[in-house]
Amino acid sequence: MELSNNNGGSRLRRRLILIFSCVILSIGQCGGPLLTRLYFLHGGKRVWFSTFLQTASFPATFIPLAAAYFQRRKKHGPSAAKITFLTPKIFLASAFMGLVIGIDGYMNAYGVSKLPVSTSSLLLATQLAFTAGFAFVLVRQRFTPFSVNAVVLLTAAAGILAMGASGDRPAGESTKQYVLGFVLTLLAAALYGFFLPLVEYTYKKAKNGMTYTFVLEMQSVMCLVATAFCTVGMIVNKDFQAIPREAKAFDLGEGMYYVVVIWSAIVWQLLIIGTVGVICYGSSLLSGILLATLLSVTEVLAVIFYREKFGAEKGISLALSLWGFVSYFYGEIKSNKEADTQIVQESEMSQRETLPM
Repeated sequence: MELSNNNGGSRLRRRLILIFSCVILSIGQCGGPLLTRLYFLHGGKRVWFSTFLQTASFPATFIPLAAAYFQRRKKHGPSAAKITFLTPKIFLASAFMGLVIGIDGYMNAYGVSKLPVSTSSLLLATQLAFTAGFAFVLVRQRFTPFSVNAVVLLTAAAGILAMGASGDRPAGESTKQYVLGFVLTLLAAALYGFFLPLVEYTYKKAKNGMTYTFVLEMQSVMCLVATAFCTVGMIVNKDFQAIPREAKAFDLGEGMYYVVVIWSAIVWQLLIIGTVGVICYGSSLLSGILLATLLSVTEVLAVIFYREKFGAEKGISLALSLWGFVSYFYGEIKSNKEADTQIVQESEMSQRETLPM
């Protein structure tokens, strides 16, 4: 009975962490692109700097990591408390994934700088198809008719948007810049579709028990490498020297420039922490489904705040995205109910077999 209670408490804790990760992922996924677009709309021009902001606030994770370390030290003693749970192999894998984040972030930032948020957001929804494919290859993701339906619908939603995207080119944007932004956004979606299952694969290969501390440590290494990569790009592009000038010329004022920059860094960090948390306590496919669906929410917010065009193709795309989201979670709820029923039946059968004849 005690073991059952422990298992129940562990499941509840995992679910609470999963819900928390979903919430902060949602804030980051909706707020990050909007703040980045705000930066570019009012005079920001530095793509490398914008990419840098997506991971630059990672030192904030050192606070919970330090608290966890001192708690372990107090409970188990100095000799038993590990400074880190990362093995050399996991550290190198995290560093590689950080490089992937840096490259993906640059392509994503360039796309946002050239495309309306509503267009770039739905284009990024194509990452779900790549996530599904890589998840099947890397982690043997189990698919149900409902999850397959969700992937097809969300991918079709992005395809419909792509067919009608030529009519929403921002004023003053050349065709060449628009097309390049379009292509780089699609490439960013493909690369991120590879990144999500790769994180889950790394989790499965970890020898230590999965804890949220371990997740934060991996995330810190990834963001450190991504930030270093972007810093090199900023140095080459002379972004550090240009930031003060850009702040003074910002349409909303110099003070508001730094407010936008700081909040961009915070909100993008929430997205990364939420994403790796959902992958750890859910799956890479669940993370992909959430990201794709929230892109449609971001599209609506962009129409509201930035008065971007909302044509028929975007309406159809949004409807398909929401349909795919509902389909996936209906299938998950149904599968969980069937699994719980099977566990109860097996438990009852086991009890009958142990009863004396």
